[in-house]
Amino acid sequence: MRFGILGPLAVHTDDGDPVSVPELKVRALLADLLVHVGRPVSPDRLIDDLWGSGPPPKAANALQTKVSQLRRALRSAEPDTHPAVVYGPAGYQLRVAPDTLDTHRFSALVADARSAAGPHDRVALLTRALDLWRGAALADFQNEPFAQATLNRLEEERLTVLEELAKARLEVGEHALVTAELSDLVAVHPLRERLRAVHMRALYQAGRQNEALDSYNKLRKHLADELGVDPSPELAALHQDILRQSADLQPPRLAGEGATESVIPSTSPGTGPPAVRSNLPSPPTDLIGRDSALADVQSLLRGNRLVTLTGPGGVGKTRLAIAAASGMDGSQLPDGTWLVELASLSPGAGDAAALDADDVAHTVAAALGLRDTPTRAARRRVRPSASAGTGAADSVAGTPGDATGVESDGTLEQVVTALRDSRMLLVFDNCEHIVEPVAETIERLLAGAPHLRILATSRETVGASGERVWAVPPLDLPSPVVNDPETLRGFSAAQLFAVRASSAAPDFALTAENTASVAAICRRLDGIPLALELAASRVRGLGVHKLAERLDDRFRLLSAGKRGVPARQRTLRAVIDWSWELLTEPERAVLRRLAVQADWCTLSAAEVVCAGDGVALEDVGELLARLVDRSLVVTGRCEEMRYGLLESVA
Repeated sequence: MRFGILGPLAVHTDDGDPVSVPELKVRALLADLLVHVGRPVSPDRLIDDLWGSGPPPKAANALQTKVSQLRRALRSAEPDTHPAVVYGPAGYQLRVAPDTLDTHRFSALVADARSAAGPHDRVALLTRALDLWRGAALADFQNEPFAQATLNRLEEERLTVLEELAKARLEVGEHALVTAELSDLVAVHPLRERLRAVHMRALYQAGRQNEALDSYNKLRKHLADELGVDPSPELAALHQDILRQSADLQPPRLAGEGATESVIPSTSPGTGPPAVRSNLPSPPTDLIGRDSALADVQSLLRGNRLVTLTGPGGVGKTRLAIAAASGMDGSQLPDGTWLVELASLSPGAGDAAALDADDVAHTVAAALGLRDTPTRAARRRVRPSASAGTGAADSVAGTPGDATGVESDGTLEQVVTALRDSRMLLVFDNCEHIVEPVAETIERLLAGAPHLRILATSRETVGASGERVWAVPPLDLPSPVVNDPETLRGFSAAQLFAVRASSAAPDFALTAENTASVAAICRRLDGIPLALELAASRVRGLGVHKLAERLDDRFRLLSAGKRGVPARQRTLRAVIDWSWELLTEPERAVLRRLAVQADWCTLSAAEVVCAGDGVALEDVGELLARLVDRSLVVTGRCEEMRYGLLESVA
């Protein structure tokens, strides 16, 4: 059984199932015993902790009742274990193995980090230690007197570890990221000199010398006003080093350690690496209406190692991902930002072998220009006479003694080894059709390369550990009552349509006469950027009013696809077909039947409409949830969850 106090009180079985400990007093008893874990607590002390100055008439019996309830709750969760709460001459004691309590695991990881040889190992171990925190320690008992000393000690330990982690991250070159993350912490703890010192170093190394000096002056004023003392000699010396621009304060080498430099290519022949080395494309048009989304995604990337952008086809996941990746601070990603395009990854004609993680890893290797990773055909030995690889991959693909048939040579492990010390961002684009091998690849890469970050785009979640999902919303839609051009320009959907329509028809402009038609087009196309761009390209030939009138036949109308983009993105029908082809037959049946609803519907209404002819009533809810996950059904909430379809999907 596992216990947690680094956050609200939590109990789980060894298998990870939560254990219910009913009643507040019983939970308080458990919290008290965990605070004193390894030591007995006298009955009188427990009675005082649980009831304070107002104990019940038979307090000893009441305590025994609470102890019995706690034992029963723990025993019912794991019947084969011995009672964890024992009674001895000195009182009650909770006997647990050290590694079953999160505070012990936290201390062990911190001790390992302090004895680690290099800063990268310290960063990894300290990060794991802080990841154990789920909020304020014993958040549900913060006002109880019995917890105060422990809470103060744990909070001090957490702050100390945060300072140590920030210092270690400065040693590996993450000064820009550390600067952003420490700003709020310094504001909350303005008198912590060690924290202030790390923040000043980070500011200076990020090229913000004036702010570093200002931070010192703020601390000096705080100390003088509140304590009547000056900053420590160490902090004063750091202040002088910043004034002198001492060479000792220069940020560390950003190219990484070990073999990273030899396997990650540079995209420019200059004498030093550019701010961010990458293979990201440069879009020919501006990103419109996504300022807030861009900031949100970049903020998530700074705080999470795996972020997945989900949403329906054409909503702009790829474009947003590329913009977010392009705008990341190069000092945080010295080994670059790289796009891994997965839409074209599928078994070839006649190839019965399913795609696996090694196939995805080979695509990663190709995007990065890594050598000595074989081609997919060569790896699988399918029709060996016709599947020879090209380039450097051939030198390892055809070694003697290989058996005919399908086999894997560990391409994924080769890529993990190559990226082990890399500090880069990979953008995995279009994961939905191979989500299982992508999830396996991502899990292995993140586990083996502790400084790697991944931004994925997919019409459904990847499902890998640590995934932070962000649903890309459609653009803002104008309401039916909007009737003037200036107000309409305030909605991002209308703004995008107007800009793209002006490109296709230079004489187009938003006017009082066409405002209603433009607003209707935006609403009927659900604010989906791809649909709006396709519609805008028709303004030159049809005009806005005729375009709005003919949207009932939108798949024929919006069939003039873009050149130079994947086939699945060229027309509105192709966008939806791509999602449709990934569905099972029961999912398709539910989606077809849900389309008859004129508007949003409840689960019970959906069950009535969608059940039957091969779809059981009790399965409709699960199938609906899967369609929501795949961004084909949208949800809203009034008094209960409601389901609906974008108009183009319907």
